[in-house]
Amino acid sequence: MFANTVFTKMNLNDCLSVVAKEYRKLSGKSMPAEIVLIGGASVLANYGFRDVTYDVDALIVASSAMKQAVNRVGDRLGLPNGWLNMDFKATKSYSDKLIEVSKYYKTFSNIVTVRTVSDEYLIAMKLMSGRQYKSDLSDIAGILQAHQKCGDPITKERVSHAVEKLYAGWDEIPQTSREFFYYIFDNGDYNLIYSEVLENEKNAKKALLEFEEQYPQTLNEENIHTVLAQAKRKRESQKPSQ
Repeated sequence: MFANTVFTKMNLNDCLSVVAKEYRKLSGKSMPAEIVLIGGASVLANYGFRDVTYDVDALIVASSAMKQAVNRVGDRLGLPNGWLNMDFKATKSYSDKLIEVSKYYKTFSNIVTVRTVSDEYLIAMKLMSGRQYKSDLSDIAGILQAHQKCGDPITKERVSHAVEKLYAGWDEIPQTSREFFYYIFDNGDYNLIYSEVLENEKNAKKALLEFEEQYPQTLNEENIHTVLAQAKRKRESQKPSQ
């Protein structure tokens, strides 16, 4: 079922349901737990523009039995270690305000409450991360597009408030993310920008894979932006002249 470790909205809910049952079996009925989904898992839970994610980033507030439950479910379903993890707490997109701004999603087995980070707060997290080779920027465009379609447009002011709430201002937000923030709101065509950014992200992922094949174990946080910039220049030089 999960041989390729791809999570969709449907099997994500299935996994959370099985984890809750296992947790209840291990801890009993009197030890409630809370899981706050962030990142790609939160996009899946709240929106329809993205089909999959490859791991589940979360904040977990529970007894020690939760780790055992997650591992047991992972073994049973053939999921890799860390399929549900809190590794993002070590990244710059983490904020101790995330639980406070999260919203209720579902309760499983009457013991595990799942919440999500969504709307402008998820955009703020994506801006802080701002990875050109992941889905950060396309997720921002997709979220804005989804809210525009449902009649609840997210404004610049709402995003700025979220950035202030989570990160105490824009100082730590990468320059490329700030530029994208102004570009997408000034342009306003979220559908077009979503398509453009999605294509750029695919090209970036491809470029990094090719670099890794050619120069194994040399890619790191210090050189990744240089590698991507060089790959972009190469692609543009190969385009046929108009």
